[in-house]
Amino acid sequence: MSRKNVFLVMTIPALLIFLVFHTFPAIQGIFYSFTNWHGYGDWQFVGFKNFINVFKDQQVLDSYLFTFKFAIVATILTNVLSLLIALGLNAKVKFQKTLRALYFIPYILGMLIISFIFSFIFSKVLPDIGQTLHIQWLSSNILGKTSTAWLGIVIVSVWQSTAFNTILYLSGLVTIPGELYEAAGLDGANSWTKFWRITFPMIMPFFTINMVLAMRTFLMAFDQIVALTGGGPGRATESISYVIYKGGFEGGQFAYQSANAVIYFIVIAAISIFQIKVLQKRGEQY
Repeated sequence: MSRKNVFLVMTIPALLIFLVFHTFPAIQGIFYSFTNWHGYGDWQFVGFKNFINVFKDQQVLDSYLFTFKFAIVATILTNVLSLLIALGLNAKVKFQKTLRALYFIPYILGMLIISFIFSFIFSKVLPDIGQTLHIQWLSSNILGKTSTAWLGIVIVSVWQSTAFNTILYLSGLVTIPGELYEAAGLDGANSWTKFWRITFPMIMPFFTINMVLAMRTFLMAFDQIVALTGGGPGRATESISYVIYKGGFEGGQFAYQSANAVIYFIVIAAISIFQIKVLQKRGEQY
């Protein structure tokens, strides 16, 4: 057997697994989105009825509003913090490798585990500290209020996601030749000028990747919602993924939520393409 055929044989199992566990279920979900199937029993074709009803559902619209608000804020915070941390870790500091390893630990832990830990911190540890120190705003569980529950989810999500983005930024920073900074220094450029004229333009491709990946990840927020608030208080923190799961698997709305999932897939794909186009165009201007 030739080397080319060996590589082909090696890829076939992975391709079959991908088709069986990803492509086929996706196609099946799209098919059922045009029916009235409840996840069991008989079904009938209903055309685009489910898709039309999605745009009339206030619960779905509220979940879209919450998800976009959460994703935008979390994406901005994650990239700002991770870039600052990467700049610090890329500098000549003591215990550089150790610090890099420590900052990556949050990403190793599962989101569910992290969320359950933070849930205990928000509900028990911080209120106890607030009551002891007589700090009113710290004495109550922020996850128990409709106005602040989303902030708790943002804190947990950003804390966990910053680790991965930091590594990507570090990968970009180490590719920048030191001679550029030396030449800029001889021309009288300060640190701020060096960042905007050298550092940021050089890591623009990594910035684009981080922005797209972060936005996509936060738009599909699910684990942290389940562990921290369960969509509450009330329905204040129901993400789109959580609504699809809850309605499809617990509410007997399999076909309806399949239509919601199809729409959301198109939305995420459109946002990702838009981000790539805008950021790439921005990068070409440097």
